[in-house]
Amino acid sequence: MAKQAKDSGTIRTGIGGWVYPPWRETFYPPSVKAADQLAYASSKLASIEINATFYRTQTPASFAKWRDETPDGFVFSVKAARGAAQRKDAAEAAPAIERFLHSGLAELGAKLGPILWQLPPTRKFDAAAMAPFLDLLPETLDGLPLRHVIEARHESFASPEALALLTERRVARAIIDSEKNALVEAITADFVYLRLQRTEDAEPAGYAPAELDRWAHRLRELSAGGRDVFAYVISGAKHRAPAAAMALADRIRDRAHT
Repeated sequence: MAKQAKDSGTIRTGIGGWVYPPWRETFYPPSVKAADQLAYASSKLASIEINATFYRTQTPASFAKWRDETPDGFVFSVKAARGAAQRKDAAEAAPAIERFLHSGLAELGAKLGPILWQLPPTRKFDAAAMAPFLDLLPETLDGLPLRHVIEARHESFASPEALALLTERRVARAIIDSEKNALVEAITADFVYLRLQRTEDAEPAGYAPAELDRWAHRLRELSAGGRDVFAYVISGAKHRAPAAAMALADRIRDRAHT
């Protein structure tokens, strides 16, 4: 985690999930047992995007356990259940959203970060469908402030109308850097959420040094004006993701101290 000048927000870099077999070779020391992987990962990274919540409903006990295994100041982002995020009809999505939000997220307390609502990649922007869906996303949960992120890959979500709607609702549009999609760096909320997906096997730190420098600089720029930044290294050569997230954090931290 790194924080720059007083007018800059906090920058957190991290990974998606913490259980991935190749990380036994590239990230976790041999002495770290499977049950201790979250504790170890959270000692090296400032944030983790929980992906298990996308595939199945978790329990309050699981969220409480994750909270207690991580240090103060650590933050989880939570990927919303696909049954809640990927229903186009708001009336059908409403009960699924309610079930997801009340599955135990509040147990994370101060460690609850943004909630990522990942739309199907082919979903086109439709204001008549999107506005009611956004209306279902509450500003608070059991007294905790919520921050919502929409991951929308279709080019129509870069339209002025789509960006205006997200800005009006203060919902972030995830910035996706991948080979499959054009990079759209639209800022629609008071925080920024990135998913970086271009790590390469040939690079020990996932990205070439010049690319790490470029992204570290860009994350600092995005934090200007007090915006918190959440940047997750996901996909690509996934076994390199922890190294890339830590390399970015080191560059941001070093710059903050110069």
